[in-house]
Amino acid sequence: MTGTLGRSRLAPADAIRAAGIGLRTRRLRSFLSALGIMIGIAAMVAVLGLSDSSKSDLLAQLDRLGTNMLRVEAGQGIGLGSAELPADAVAMVSRVGPVQTVASVSDTDAKVYRNDLIPEGQTGGLTVKAADLDLLDTLQGTMAHGVFLDEAPADFPVTVLGSVAADRLGIHDLARRPAVWLGGGWYPVVGIMDTLDLSPDLDRAALVGYGAADRFLDADAIPTALYVRTRPEFIDDVRGVMAATVNPEHPDQVEITRPSDALEAREAADSAFTNLFLGLGAVALLVGGVGIANVMVISVLERRGEIGLRRALGATKRHIAIQFLGESLLLAAIGGLGGVALGAGVTAAYASYRGWAVLVPEVAVVGGLVAAITIGVVAGLYPALRAARVSPTDALRTL
Repeated sequence: MTGTLGRSRLAPADAIRAAGIGLRTRRLRSFLSALGIMIGIAAMVAVLGLSDSSKSDLLAQLDRLGTNMLRVEAGQGIGLGSAELPADAVAMVSRVGPVQTVASVSDTDAKVYRNDLIPEGQTGGLTVKAADLDLLDTLQGTMAHGVFLDEAPADFPVTVLGSVAADRLGIHDLARRPAVWLGGGWYPVVGIMDTLDLSPDLDRAALVGYGAADRFLDADAIPTALYVRTRPEFIDDVRGVMAATVNPEHPDQVEITRPSDALEAREAADSAFTNLFLGLGAVALLVGGVGIANVMVISVLERRGEIGLRRALGATKRHIAIQFLGESLLLAAIGGLGGVALGAGVTAAYASYRGWAVLVPEVAVVGGLVAAITIGVVAGLYPALRAARVSPTDALRTL
């Protein structure tokens, strides 16, 4: 007999409502299933977001500090000389055309203490260095408090502290006109520098002018390190001739480094950790997919009676498959959306805490949702096909 009724159809809105039945009736199970996807997506979004935010901060640092600075030191180790640069090294370097500024520092034998009650007032790990008056400008550093040596008498016993040195000496501002016991005498502190990203060793130093070092500390004027700013486009050329310029007789005893390379190396290390955490996020996502598949298989077994009743009322195998596949997709989509929101929230909170720009890359958001939906399809495909193969007559016997 030829039927007059049209072929059974399932509208998209009806498919979504049917898929949501299982989630509404088993809310706790559905939440726990989506939680695995949420954690995996959140981890991946947060890792990518924090990586981009950190990289943005690094690029801002490099733009501010510049990559056109070289640090010149005497080579260290057996057979590499006396670990001293020539006395005229600054003058020689200044003659190189692309060099914009050059400043030097020199180590001294002096020690710096909180007070004159030695050793009770001693603070270890700090050094005293003589410095050129234009050192801060060459490093493009800033002052947290007070002034640098260029605004104080060069041969007067005053000192400027690095950020770490000031903290260890318990000096946080200049309101009480602090002084430190340095080289056997009291030195007023006229300034405290902000952290110097390109020269962290100076953060742990007390700086005095060359005149004061010669007059009060019996220190020579032999530089131990030069800081050289060049025109950016000639940085490699200047680096190539720097050793022969500083010490023409023994260029092999001169060591040239670019401090900004350390910042870039840090970013490379951070990238390695980013890949590691992305891998962990992928593992969490896979575990979440397995959890969804497991829940859906159990759901098929528990709902055989419902499947049989729907088939008896006219639902086709395709309709049953769509229903269960839809449930899996909804679980994954909920987990994906929650994971993206959670990951973005973690990124915003941590980046704000560190003072970074908050960046959540579009690829993390789109990729997270696509990954979640893909996991939902893969995890729900087998349970959906299994549900579609359930015999209506056998299923109705379970009612």
